Amino acid sequence: MSDLPTVTVVMPVMNEERHLAEAVQRILEQDYTGAVDVVIAVGPSRDQTMRVASDLATLHAPVTVVENPSGRTPAALNHAIAVARGDVIVRVDGHALIPTDYVRIGVETLERTGADNVGGVMAAEGSTDFERAVARAMTTWFGVGGASFHIGGEEEPALTVYLGCFRRTALDRVGGFDETMERAQDWELNLRIRETGGVVWFTPHMHVVYRPRHSVAALARQYHDYGRWRRELARRHPHTLSLRYLAAPLLVVALVLSVIAIGVGLLAGNPWILGAGIAALLGYLLISVIASVSTKPWAVRMRLPLVFWTMHLSWGTGFWRGPGRSRS
Repeated sequence: MSDLPTVTVVMPVMNEERHLAEAVQRILEQDYTGAVDVVIAVGPSRDQTMRVASDLATLHAPVTVVENPSGRTPAALNHAIAVARGDVIVRVDGHALIPTDYVRIGVETLERTGADNVGGVMAAEGSTDFERAVARAMTTWFGVGGASFHIGGEEEPALTVYLGCFRRTALDRVGGFDETMERAQDWELNLRIRETGGVVWFTPHMHVVYRPRHSVAALARQYHDYGRWRRELARRHPHTLSLRYLAAPLLVVALVLSVIAIGVGLLAGNPWILGAGIAALLGYLLISVIASVSTKPWAVRMRLPLVFWTMHLSWGTGFWRGPGRSRS
């Protein structure tokens, strides 16, 4: 046991009363035989998250609670890392459920590959038909693109990974999370790790159960903020921009132009302009429906086009809007 790295699991949480106890219990049940402790950084919450976290710290000696007054995720992570004792830092969110072998596989993969950060599959699972539709969309090329942590793939170096199992030395080398990045802070951190000579590694053998947003409004807010902060990342690091990240913003432009074309075609009585606008609009709607037809059951399939539209258009409009104060 003395030869194994010590591990600290850091958890940035806010408004996680419903899921926090179960998430921590999963951490405490890890089959890793080295030392594991947990640091929960609690932001200002509208529910009883702080009480739940404090009760967990009272019941379980390895659990420590620190406050995160700003409520921002990167600040929470830095607060937790500052008091962490581990040689390896594992990030787990308050609504993420990790399997019993998660920490062990993470440490073994770090040692085997020499990487500075490893991560696995964001295994989205819903409990309602709408949540299951979101989970399905998050595991398809049409929904979110080809990132391995969404759709799976072979073990290999990656641009970024979900959550992360980090060498403490790598976090110290790059100065931790950038607290000005309210979203996309993991992507930005992994970029700095790679630019300072480190390797970020994806392995399909690590799975984390992720609970999707429960409503159209919540999903729209989430993806709108993702788009806004991906724009900020592109502003700071233009070389990171690719067609994958421009797909949703360009889609928004195309759909706006199609609506304008329909209006112009109607006003001018021009059937060619009108037809082009209608064809572009219906084309995207048709592709969304086709991307949904293989999904079962029927109740999930019927909701999937709406989920695609919400994710794509929210992300795209957020990108054009640019960064600002995000909403949890």
